[in-house]
Formats: sequence, C-alpha cells, structure tokens
Amino acid sequence: MATKDIVLIALFAALVAALGVVPNITLPMAGGVPITAQSMGVMLAGALLGAKRGGLAIVLFLVLVAVGLPLLSGGRGGAGVFFGASGGFLFGFPVGAFVIGYLFDRRIGQPSFLQGLIYVLIGGIGVVYVFGVPWLATVAEITLWQALVGSVAFLPGDLIKAVLTVLIAREVRKAMPNL
Repeated sequence: MATKDIVLIALFAALVAALGVVPNITLPMAGGVPITAQSMGVMLAGALLGAKRGGLAIVLFLVLVAVGLPLLSGGRGGAGVFFGASGGFLFGFPVGAFVIGYLFDRRIGQPSFLQGLIYVLIGGIGVVYVFGVPWLATVAEITLWQALVGSVAFLPGDLIKAVLTVLIAREVRKAMPNL
C-alpha cells in the first residue's frame, strides 16, 4: 500500500471522528441511538476513497474506538460501545463504505448525481441499516418491526447526508480526479 493510501485512510478516519462531535442529538424513540454526522463521513470515505481504502478508513476509526478513544458522540469509546444500541450501525459502517466505494469504483468516469445518490443510499443507508436495525432490536429487546419504525426517525437526516455526500464527492472528484 502506498504512502498516499495510508495518509488518506488515516485522514478519513480522523474526519469520521470529527464528524461525531456535531451534532449530538439522541432520539429516545430509536433506542437511544444518537444522531451525528459520522454516517456522512462513512459515505464520503466510500465515495471518495473507493471500496478498499474507504472500508479500511472506517475499520481504522472503529479500531481506535475499540481501544478506548472517545471518538463517538458524547465522548464514548471502548469495546463496550459495540454491545450497545448503536453497535450494529457501527459494524455496518465499514461494510457500507466498502459497498459505496465498490459501486463508485466499478463506474467508469463520473457518475451522474442520481447514480451517485443511489450508490450512497444503497451502501450508506441500506447496508448500514441492515446491520443496525436487527442489532438494535436484539439489544433493546424489541421486535424487529419496532426497531425499524424507531429507525425511521433517522431517515430524513440520512437522506440529507446522502445528498450532501454526492454533491461534495462530485466536486472533489472533479477537482482531484486521481484521489
């Protein structure tokens, strides 16, 4: 792996950490899972770094969280966070970034706004929710349906983050085609 790749992986892990600071809102109807911009960092990592580097950036971020760095909303960190209500979403982050990156990587040239949005929705929301919702149901001891309904509260924000991700990624890819 080239030095450039390592630097970009570390940079995006730091970006995801920084995006956990603002905003920090917790919705009680969703099992106490906080709203942050970190999922946008996951989306950006996949859209800009591709499958391998994007996924590795998120794995690095999660390793730092696991060893105890307080990088999640509310200054949370440590292995215990993976067993809480948001643990499934955290496990879905690197897979989501990988899927977004894979979809962008296999596209020759700049995808249209709509194509990019579909890629980000599939990986950044679809994949992450596939991991997060069942985990939330299990940890909160509620039905899968209740967890899904509770997670719907996050969709408007996630859709906004997906649109912003595509707008940002399109401009960065134009300015830095060899990223």
